[in-house]
Amino acid sequence: MGGDRAPGEIVAGARQAAEQGNIAVVLVGRPGEMGDTGGLPVIEAGEVIGMGDDPGQGVRRKKDSSLVRAAEAVRDGKALAMVSAGNTGATMASALLRMGRLPGVIRPAIATPIPDLNRAWPTVMLDAGANAECTPQMLLQFAEMGAAFTRNRYGVERPRVALLSIGEEKSKGTPLVKETHAMLASGAGGPGLEFVGNVEGRDFFEGLADVIVTDGFTGNVALKTLEGSLRFLIGALTEIFARPEVREIADALSPHLLPLATALDPESTGGAMLLGVNGVCVISHGSSSSVAIVNAITVAHDLAVAGLVADVAASVRQGPAE
Repeated sequence: MGGDRAPGEIVAGARQAAEQGNIAVVLVGRPGEMGDTGGLPVIEAGEVIGMGDDPGQGVRRKKDSSLVRAAEAVRDGKALAMVSAGNTGATMASALLRMGRLPGVIRPAIATPIPDLNRAWPTVMLDAGANAECTPQMLLQFAEMGAAFTRNRYGVERPRVALLSIGEEKSKGTPLVKETHAMLASGAGGPGLEFVGNVEGRDFFEGLADVIVTDGFTGNVALKTLEGSLRFLIGALTEIFARPEVREIADALSPHLLPLATALDPESTGGAMLLGVNGVCVISHGSSSSVAIVNAITVAHDLAVAGLVADVAASVRQGPAE
């Protein structure tokens, strides 16, 4: 029921995933508003947490909402994973309150894959918006969880982890970054990752790290800046190519540029992963089309089958309680 194009595109994507990928999909929401579900099973939920609703209050007050019921389905073993393109904060809150945190995890984090055109796997950035304020111990755990995710999802044996900062030198950055740098440099992240120091905002597409760690405020700003810049660039090229005087050039270049545009399109990844909760939760973009939903369902299924939650749980060294 959540998302700018719900429920039509969500249901369409769910049907495609079930038909094409041989994945068992269950819909959660108001049956009378879903349209043709193609025979997919439905968990009925009478309430909806809107995009503008307060996440915490929405989850606590609307116990019969589709988000809460979806998280409960994972908790109760009725589903392997949940996918939502709705209210991001409410998706996170429902997963956290119903599935629970993994042992030792201070706060869950949103891990977002950022395409890297020079290799077969993306760069994973976390936190992409779950925690505006963080402690060094939280960032250390983000590094551990991000490395576990990259190993599980992309097969990178010992992921390279970097901190997002304003300079490569260890002396650069906020007190949070400096203290976290010292912890990771001392080996606090364990043998499952290789700490490669600081990276800057311009380094996202350079392949310098497999995992980039930052606080949720900075991460969300960086992610939205990347998305906006790519949207502007693609829009500008599209406008230029539509001009009659460059039609021949456009026709020659388009076959080479279209794969690039597809690779950089957020819909290709399906969504971000909420790491640190006791279940698989994929958070899709609010504007997700059926294509993004198919990809999100496929990713959620693959992560659940591959045992991501157990891998993340095993990677986290317990930190002090808040």
